[in-house]
Amino acid sequence: MRPFTVLTGDCVLMPSENIDTDQLIPARFMNRTRSSGYGGYLFYDLRYDAHGAQIPEFELNKTSGSEVILVGGQNFGCGSSREAAVYALLDYGFRAIVAPSFGDIFRNNASKNGLLTVPLKDQDHTEFVEQLSQSGSTNVKIDLAMQTLGFTSGANFSFEIDPAIKRKMLQGIDDLAETLQYKAMIENFETKYLRSKPWLFPK
Repeated sequence: MRPFTVLTGDCVLMPSENIDTDQLIPARFMNRTRSSGYGGYLFYDLRYDAHGAQIPEFELNKTSGSEVILVGGQNFGCGSSREAAVYALLDYGFRAIVAPSFGDIFRNNASKNGLLTVPLKDQDHTEFVEQLSQSGSTNVKIDLAMQTLGFTSGANFSFEIDPAIKRKMLQGIDDLAETLQYKAMIENFETKYLRSKPWLFPK
């Protein structure tokens, strides 16, 4: 997992409410291996028509494809539990999602895969979307250590994040890697425990 410290880049503005995981990655594409990539199937049924042609009006089809931040609406990532929704966003190139609120399972899956979810208060989100609409969705900056979001000319908004998630994302480690940081302590405990209660571990 790549460390997440400061992210600067362009946004895709898609402030619709209740963007669910089936929209993010339709279920019929979930039989693929992770290594084969999911980015091409992100928002597939919204990006393409029944003949496989791009729908010009859809936001992702209006962009360069180099954007790293997606700005959504209330309850982003709701719906069924599918980690492939996070894979699709990451494989497409997004590293952060900004929204007023997130589906709980989606937010948890995102944090375990290095995709930052940035929750903005309703008023801040409305103001941020207005600023993006007026000035263009470029040069947006997210500073995880400072927990700020804004433009490169200066941070405008603050956001909250679980301290444990923040620590792991800053270090670029997942739950397993964090546990392995304590490997020596765990092995030392197991050795002492075995010596004190050998009858629990018959040879």
